[in-house]
Amino acid sequence: MSLPLHELSAAALGAGYRDKSFSPLEVARAVLAHIERCEPHLHATYALDAEGALAQARASEQRFVRGAPLGALDGVPATLKENIATRGVPQPIGTAATELAPAPEDAPPAARLREAGAVIVCKTTMPDWGMLSSGLSSFHPLARNPWNLALNPGGSSAGAAAAAAAGYGPLHLGTDIGGSIRLPAGWCGVFGLKPSNGRVPIQPPYYGRVAGPMTRGVEDAGALMQVLAQPDARDTMSLPPAAIAWTRLDRDVRGLRIGLLMDAGWGLAVEPQTAAAVQAAARAFEAAGAIVEPLAPFTTRAMIDGLDRFWRMRSWLDFQALPSERQAKVLPYIRDWIMTARHLSGAEVFRGFSQMGAIRDAAVAATLPFDFVLSPTSPVATFPAEWASPINDPQRPFEHIAFTLPFNMSEQPAVSINCGFTQSGLPIGLQISGRRFDDIGVLQLTRMGRDARAAAAVAQGAGVSASSAWALQHDAQTIPR
Repeated sequence: MSLPLHELSAAALGAGYRDKSFSPLEVARAVLAHIERCEPHLHATYALDAEGALAQARASEQRFVRGAPLGALDGVPATLKENIATRGVPQPIGTAATELAPAPEDAPPAARLREAGAVIVCKTTMPDWGMLSSGLSSFHPLARNPWNLALNPGGSSAGAAAAAAAGYGPLHLGTDIGGSIRLPAGWCGVFGLKPSNGRVPIQPPYYGRVAGPMTRGVEDAGALMQVLAQPDARDTMSLPPAAIAWTRLDRDVRGLRIGLLMDAGWGLAVEPQTAAAVQAAARAFEAAGAIVEPLAPFTTRAMIDGLDRFWRMRSWLDFQALPSERQAKVLPYIRDWIMTARHLSGAEVFRGFSQMGAIRDAAVAATLPFDFVLSPTSPVATFPAEWASPINDPQRPFEHIAFTLPFNMSEQPAVSINCGFTQSGLPIGLQISGRRFDDIGVLQLTRMGRDARAAAAVAQGAGVSASSAWALQHDAQTIPR
């Protein structure tokens, strides 16, 4: 049975446009209709402009009629996280405290998508200031997880992950400063890439902050990176242009040295079901010829406590600059978290800032012997939709990011890929990280690992369901199709 149009990959859409099986306008209408069915349940979108999307799709359709498409993504539906500026659309940054004003221009990722002819359907939701791994926001309605509407999609790229899992078209773009692409990707069972810092130009740039794809499969992420990883002088921290064949994902895993990190050194303990799924993925790599060795913890409680103090002060300064009536609109959890920064000394804040460098040094040194590192994306598989974090405690806000955060600070590429399910049927995320600048390597290893895991599952009698779980073909059944 063929998939409905809203579930097709970018490659399948491009092929259909070229052979005239369907048109960009038909696909845009199908995606918009699916969003209309799902949004009363998920609340993943912001600033959805159906007429604008249809106009973009008509323009794309005319390019195909003329035989002059702009590239592989022409006519392909896409969404962007709302903190990525799109011309004329206000950026609330997840909080009701923001004074809304139209963005004057497209940020680099949005500009690249428009140049490629992609159909920007909408923006996607996020929590206040992007400082939560949650769909909870003082501005947006509560975003929910398509696998179970009582559960959280994660964040801060909350709407992007929910949209990708629910089939709001094939291409979604999030941002990540401590796990904000990979964590929701893991909890929603989709693929998420945090590129090397600077690989995808973004505005404004910031230490550890990146933009990256969130898709239903690694191939679509590669196609999106082909467009996004173009130079833009507005990002003063961007990398120089590089000739990377983003869609060439074939690679032999034999002989690769892979580290297996099951204890981050701090934070929540890894749940047994998550540990079992990640270890099974490691065994699949081993069976395919990789050399898998344990990796000891390399970050510490002191590192994250210092960084927490620095981030609290950063948000406190933003908060105190607001008039009192706007301060009152900030999410209470965020207010409780940042209030302690009022009493921090300059020395404490500086030492906290310095922990970014300490984490970077520790991560690079520990992972240097390996080509890649495997770990859980998150130590836990789920938490309630209404919570701000897996433990919902503003004084311990980062207990769940111990596996993801180090690779923001070290600027190394890292992905989250679905590697199994809990007994209750919820996705489990596997993180694959690589050496700095080896973005194509983590995509290739994901592709090879997917194939190896599928083969191992069949050999063990697990059959099609295990294979499709790895390949991200399993569809959520708790939302309308």
